[in-house]
Amino acid sequence: MTQHIEVLPDKTALVQRSTALIVEKIQTAIAQRGTCTIALSGGSTPKPIYEAIARHDLPWDQLHIFWGDERYVPPDHPDSNQRMAREAWLDQVALPPGNIHPMPTGSQDPETDADCYDQQLKTFFNLESDVFPCFDIMLLGMGDDGHTASLFPHTEALEICDRRVTVGNKDGDPRITLTVPVINLSRTIVFAIAGENKQGALAQVFASEGDEYTYPSRLIQPVDGEIWWLLDGEAGAQVTATVS
Repeated sequence: MTQHIEVLPDKTALVQRSTALIVEKIQTAIAQRGTCTIALSGGSTPKPIYEAIARHDLPWDQLHIFWGDERYVPPDHPDSNQRMAREAWLDQVALPPGNIHPMPTGSQDPETDADCYDQQLKTFFNLESDVFPCFDIMLLGMGDDGHTASLFPHTEALEICDRRVTVGNKDGDPRITLTVPVINLSRTIVFAIAGENKQGALAQVFASEGDEYTYPSRLIQPVDGEIWWLLDGEAGAQVTATVS
């Protein structure tokens, strides 16, 4: 695992650096493999990043969009991660509709929809039943409780290792989420984290010893890939930038 930690001066610099890194990784994947698979995150921090990516001229027909997690709401709901990404980026560029692979949330049963997305990944990546996909790029955020995707502290989703997709739980509200082993198989993982309220969780995540089930972002350790922690000045005030 190669780990990079960068502390940027402010959120504007965080957006610029995140955008540049993601665009570079998209171009590299397409140059090497003819296509790029990327899993998106939700939340407020990625929105300006997505808006900035949309202003680039990229071979959109060679990019396939997935999601790392989704709130269990209809796709037109204000809280939908899919809706945010479409409005900020996907609907602004010439992405073929078939290249967008949203998490389903319409069956009234989160387990059924999680299984459906699991099968979609199996089919798209042409996988055997017990094999997990390797995304080119996995975009993640982190909550002030240390959660990432919809992997919340002390929830069952943290322990799911035999499925690609499972149901997360946020205070009783279901979410659909990729599992830890799928995230960790990604070639490039990018955390984009902003805000002073993240300092406590980051201290626990970067501690030499800690509790993964209390701070789930500690579980994100790529198997063979690289992980980038991009922090704005407020989030990273107590973090030392490193490459290891």
